[in-house]
Amino acid sequence: MDTDIDMLLTNPYAATIVYVSVAVLSLIVFLSLFELVTKYKCWGEIKQGNVSVAMATGGKIFGICNIFRFSIEANDSIYQFLIWGAYGFIILLIAYFLFEFLTPVFRIDEEIANDNRAVGFIAMIISIALSYVIGASVMI
Repeated sequence: MDTDIDMLLTNPYAATIVYVSVAVLSLIVFLSLFELVTKYKCWGEIKQGNVSVAMATGGKIFGICNIFRFSIEANDSIYQFLIWGAYGFIILLIAYFLFEFLTPVFRIDEEIANDNRAVGFIAMIISIALSYVIGASVMI
């Protein structure tokens, strides 16, 4: 089976479909995991117009996809791509907890749930910025 998939990936059109499909499925799984660890329900808050949650969630989406971008560039197989992408996500998740923990002045999740746009913007920028650092480490 490994050779069948590897053969499929030699065709650039098929490879694109495979990588994008795996990345989208992984994005859904990883966003679900983020949903479990936040104190608010992302999509419910976005539906109600909470811009802070939209910015923080958008940063997470960009961050996860950016890590996968680096993973695609750095790895030769779909399996390595997926392993390094998942590993990068775990680091991004740990960074999220550190951000929440190292901000003792207020609770990040509560401020974002209350539509504090400054906190939502910083959360978005942190996710995006860290995805570049994590992605660069995937390329080593």
